[in-house]
Amino acid sequence: MAYLELIRLALTAISTNKMRSFLTMLGIIIGVGAVIAMIGIGEGSKRASVEAIQSMGSNMLMISNGSSQGRSTMGPMAMGSIEVLKEEHAELISRELAGSCIVAASPQVRTGRPVAYQNNNTMTQIQGSNTGFPLIRGWQVQDGRFFTESEVKGQAKVCVIGTTVKDALFPNGESPIGMTIRIGKMPFEVVGLLESKGAGMMGDQDDVIVAPYTTVMRKIMGRDRIQSINVSAMEGKSDLAEAEITALLRQALKVASYDQTNPFTIRKQDDWVKMSEQQSGIITTLLAVAATISLIVGGIGISNIMLVSVTERTREIGIRRALGATQHSVMWQFLTEAIVLSSMGGIVGALFAFGTVWTLQQFEVPAVIESWAVGLGIGFSAVVGIVAGFLPALKAAKLDVIDALRYE
Repeated sequence: MAYLELIRLALTAISTNKMRSFLTMLGIIIGVGAVIAMIGIGEGSKRASVEAIQSMGSNMLMISNGSSQGRSTMGPMAMGSIEVLKEEHAELISRELAGSCIVAASPQVRTGRPVAYQNNNTMTQIQGSNTGFPLIRGWQVQDGRFFTESEVKGQAKVCVIGTTVKDALFPNGESPIGMTIRIGKMPFEVVGLLESKGAGMMGDQDDVIVAPYTTVMRKIMGRDRIQSINVSAMEGKSDLAEAEITALLRQALKVASYDQTNPFTIRKQDDWVKMSEQQSGIITTLLAVAATISLIVGGIGISNIMLVSVTERTREIGIRRALGATQHSVMWQFLTEAIVLSSMGGIVGALFAFGTVWTLQQFEVPAVIESWAVGLGIGFSAVVGIVAGFLPALKAAKLDVIDALRYE
């Protein structure tokens, strides 16, 4: 029997019982749609996480106080870590390694403070850095300027602000450049407005004020040690930069023994990206496995309906066999019907996934459609059809002709 004829017979049988066929396909539709959508959500989340990490800066390394062994690090300063890093260590790294494996290094301090301008106020993050901040973070000034080296050394009360802070303090759209805001009770002149970066690993990146680290550290926080050092490595030299910085800081901190644990931790941007991709991959796999269960249930539904169909059409099968149809052709007739039924469910399921992902995107949920996931879903639905339809088709092919003709 020709393949086109088999497909035509299958479509005729499906259209004869439209409601039953639709309900049979429903499990496949939901399963395929869920698989594609779940993979899309997982992949979208992974891309969003990687973009958020990369938006922190190009090839950035963060050096923080405390060893990474035997404790959990939560942010730049882990609780209970010994503060060994000093501002001269950042200067040492810049002096010794600039031009060989790093681009810039900056001392870093961070705190949260209320800020105000006239009657407007907000709570925001205050970051202290040096003039290397724009280069390390890949973050340019949209309006005005960045503070200078002399302002860093002089502990000047100047700052650049993020767009979220600008909108909160200057809601009428006026330029913040040259205006004096208060960080806590201390007046600061706004000399620059940072370009918008959007959401990052720690939330809204634009909800920030950047000032000379000397000013933030000594005048706002009242401390004399930095919390971390941010470094921008040359392209492709992150591993070399990590090794060189480790050796340099061990020497500066007089870590004599080779097996002695480093009193500092270096985290590369590449490590964050790999960690994020690994976590997203696990979540995506779990979501896909959960959705695949729906496909299996749908396959069981197809198998049940096909067995019922064989019973209902026993007399039809007997007539076909009496007119010369072979067992092989009867088996392929019912197997093709199961494959067409599941494949149609797969196609409708893919369309359902497209609609779901589009709807999620309208609510700014990071979801994408992966072409390989669509192919996997539809292909798997066809495989489900083959597996689910095999036993009913085999039963139809083995029916005795005489018994089938006598069946009422």
